Amino acid sequence: MAKQMIVRELPGAFQLFFVMQGSVVPKIIGRIIGAAILSIIIVSTDKFIWDLPEISISAMGIFGVALSLFLSFRNIAAYERWWEARKLWGTMIADIRTLGRFIGIFAKDESTREKILSCAVAFAHLHRGNLRGVSALNSASHWIGGENAAAMISFKNPADAALRSMADQFQAAISAGLISDVGQLRISEILSSLGLSQAGCERIATTPLPYVYSLLVRRTTYIYCWLLPFGLIESTNWFAPVITAVVAYVFFGFLEITHELEFPFKDVQNGLPLDAMCRTIEISVCEALEKPVPNNLSPTHYVLT
Repeated sequence: MAKQMIVRELPGAFQLFFVMQGSVVPKIIGRIIGAAILSIIIVSTDKFIWDLPEISISAMGIFGVALSLFLSFRNIAAYERWWEARKLWGTMIADIRTLGRFIGIFAKDESTREKILSCAVAFAHLHRGNLRGVSALNSASHWIGGENAAAMISFKNPADAALRSMADQFQAAISAGLISDVGQLRISEILSSLGLSQAGCERIATTPLPYVYSLLVRRTTYIYCWLLPFGLIESTNWFAPVITAVVAYVFFGFLEITHELEFPFKDVQNGLPLDAMCRTIEISVCEALEKPVPNNLSPTHYVLT
């Protein structure tokens, strides 16, 4: 399945409660129902079997505020990872566009321009495949040939192999006197920037939020939702399961949202649309090389891959 991103206008007031696409409800509905059933059991036991101990609703309120702060901090940290990943890919797109302009200015040989820029597109696809854990062989082969793409795929880091190939082609052009001194400096800076963006994405992909922090927040959320009915017995009676379900939706929803944003390259509906960004790079390179330009990828049923 391709990486997805939901692209649509916010639904109206009526549709708001029935839209499931991009929502975390399908993933947490079991936990919501479980919390509501537990609340029903607790209230029924208190009413018909024996009096259960009650927890002060004020204490539960303080507990809930503290938990919501922890969830908010963790959600912010996850969103920062998602946004940083998007900025790194934006930097890569800008760098490859700049590379296309500089190659056109400083490279005297058309064949050199095409080889370097085609390898840049292959780099983007191989980087996408490495982040997703999928094969990008076919996409890269379209630009650099099946033999070259297969050779790069054989490396532990195919995207890094593509960057090395670009550097080798760049060095060969310098040795042949095809790129001016100023062009050598500018293009070298772009290759360095592409490497930094690649390393930044790999850092995000391989370094999750601290496990002990995530474990603490998750445990605390479950404990709060399990204890909440004891604080609602006296004040809400049979309405306690409804309130418990709503609170469970909010807290478990925050947990699930954070989990999706924590890994922006994973195969989730709210992940980054890497296919679409690779297509943007292809369009820029085709225009720089005066080749037929492919169309932008459009959302299908509000999903952009």
